[in-house]
Amino acid sequence: MHYPELLICIPARYASTRLPAKSLQKIAGIEMIRRVADIAVYVCKHNPHCHYVVATDDERIITFCRQHDIAAVMTSENCKSGTERCWEAVSQLEKHPDLVINLQGDNPLCPPHFLEQLIQAWQKDKEAQVFTPFLHLSWAEYDALKEAKKSTPFSGTTVLIDNQGYALAFSKMMIPAIRKEEKLRKELEKSPVCRHIGLYAYTYNALKSYFDLSPSPYEEPEGLEQMRFLHHHIPVKMVEIDYRGRKSMSGIDSPEDVTRAEVIIAEYGEFDLA
Repeated sequence: MHYPELLICIPARYASTRLPAKSLQKIAGIEMIRRVADIAVYVCKHNPHCHYVVATDDERIITFCRQHDIAAVMTSENCKSGTERCWEAVSQLEKHPDLVINLQGDNPLCPPHFLEQLIQAWQKDKEAQVFTPFLHLSWAEYDALKEAKKSTPFSGTTVLIDNQGYALAFSKMMIPAIRKEEKLRKELEKSPVCRHIGLYAYTYNALKSYFDLSPSPYEEPEGLEQMRFLHHHIPVKMVEIDYRGRKSMSGIDSPEDVTRAEVIIAEYGEFDLA
């Protein structure tokens, strides 16, 4: 009998312009890569036939991982993205996994239930080949994203979703555009806007095919690599999540981000990974 194999791959670079050696940067006393690995370990314990590995380009991270009993493999310095680094790590395995989750090494505040919901979606949906989360924005969250885009217009990705839960389009613009907003605010409990969360799970074949496919004409202008899947009609399942009362935060790229992460941990506490 074949048992599906799951792999959580954690791409982790050492070099960073704004935060050198960021994978080993301590956040509230614990190194960032160790925090992310702890999330992966927790998810693996609760999902049979699940494994994880850190995929890095630097011996210093490899050495740290070995010292702390964290599974890690060396990948090329020339990988252009976390997706590419994941594929290089997967290519080193004797047996390929059925599902690969790309958990970025600079995302130490990713709630573990996000990964578990992606796994559950994959177990139920046999048509989709890529799985990724989204948050259906309340009007207050919509207003906050709209305000943030005034100063950082390319922060925050939005997504249109069809009636089967598959992605129609991603954009750094706010989509859909909202006409008659005042009227809709009275009629709808939530805004029509969904914000994409940058966490991916790929079937092995989808991840493999990504590097054989031609780029989407929208991929470079938007800076969104997932547009390649849509361009080639590879179904991308959107999985609705919520933060369960915790404050959200994406990747850590600067000293200011480290401070923000420590404030969140101080306010909401550590994840319960017991």
